[in-house]
Amino acid sequence: MYPKAELLFPPRLIPVLKALRGPEWAALVERVAKLPETDPDSLAFSLMMIRLDGCVKCHEGSFKYMRGCHLCATQTVTQFKGSDTDLYQLYLKARRDIDAYLAGQPVYEDDAPDLVEEIDRI
Repeated sequence: MYPKAELLFPPRLIPVLKALRGPEWAALVERVAKLPETDPDSLAFSLMMIRLDGCVKCHEGSFKYMRGCHLCATQTVTQFKGSDTDLYQLYLKARRDIDAYLAGQPVYEDDAPDLVEEIDRI
């Protein structure tokens, strides 16, 4: 039996990520955790985590899926090689993408993986 795992990062896990990094990260998590799931800031946080966690490539039977979303997200945040500011920049990119989508504009996802790879090299 697998732990509860969704196919994409679930917003219900946002609060559990608060204490995993420094004060800038904790402030972002605390602010976003209070919002409804449909709020653009909450959507942006989830999108950022989906990109960081690699949720799109996760599938039933994969190691990440078997561990569950909670452990995957926790490990991703704690092992992120960049700073809290780098994470905040990824969040802002996701927020811009949410704004563009809601405005009916095209969203180019190509920037996010490059940004994550660039930060991972730091």
